[in-house]
Amino acid sequence: MIAIIDSGIANLRSVEKALLRLGAEAAVIDDPRRLRDAAGIVLPGVGAFADGIAKLQSRGFIEPLRREIERGKPTLGICLGLHFLFSESEEFGLHKGLELIPGRVVRFRDDAPDPGAPGTRLKIPHMGWNRLRIERPAPILAGLPDEPFFYFVHSYYVVPIDPDVTAATTEYGTRFTSVIWRDNLFATQFHPEKSQGVGLTLLKNFAALAK
Repeated sequence: MIAIIDSGIANLRSVEKALLRLGAEAAVIDDPRRLRDAAGIVLPGVGAFADGIAKLQSRGFIEPLRREIERGKPTLGICLGLHFLFSESEEFGLHKGLELIPGRVVRFRDDAPDPGAPGTRLKIPHMGWNRLRIERPAPILAGLPDEPFFYFVHSYYVVPIDPDVTAATTEYGTRFTSVIWRDNLFATQFHPEKSQGVGLTLLKNFAALAK
C-alpha cells in the first residue's frame, strides 16, 4: 500500500485516483502509525509552508515520516511536499522544515523580467505547463520523452545546497530545481497528478519502486 499523507492542505483525492488508475494500492491516511506498514509514501501539499508544517506536526507525522524515509522507504513529495523536505522556507518569514535536504525555499523575484514578453515582469505564481531539463536519470523519470512538459502552480522554489540532489530543472525567469532525487527520496515541484500522460508515467515509476 502507498500511503498518501493527509496534511489537511492538499488535494489528496486526485493523487489517490491517479495511483488507483494505475493499479497501485493507495490510501489517504491521517494516522502516522500506518506509515510503518506502507510500501511507499506520498507527501502532497498546497498552500502556505508554515501552515503545512504546523499541521503535519499537530497530526504527529513529523518524526514517523523522518524515520520511515531514513529506513529507506520510497517517498515522493509533491509541490509543497517538496518544500517540506528542506531545511527552511522564507515564505512569510523564516520557518524550519523537515531538514532532510539541506537548502532553502525562496520566492521568485517580483521584478524579474518575463523573457516571453519583453518589457513586462514575470507573472507570479508560475502557473501552467512548462518543460523539464533532465539532469540525472532518476528512476521516477524513466520512460519520459526528452524535455517533457508538466503542470506547475507555485510562487516559491527550492535551492538545495548540494547540486547533486537535483534530478531535473525548469526555466522560469531563472533555472530552478524541479525534481530532486536522493536514494529513496524523490520530490517534484510540479503536479504529476495534473500532468496527464507524463504525470501518470512518473507515478507509475514511483509505484513500481514501492513494492
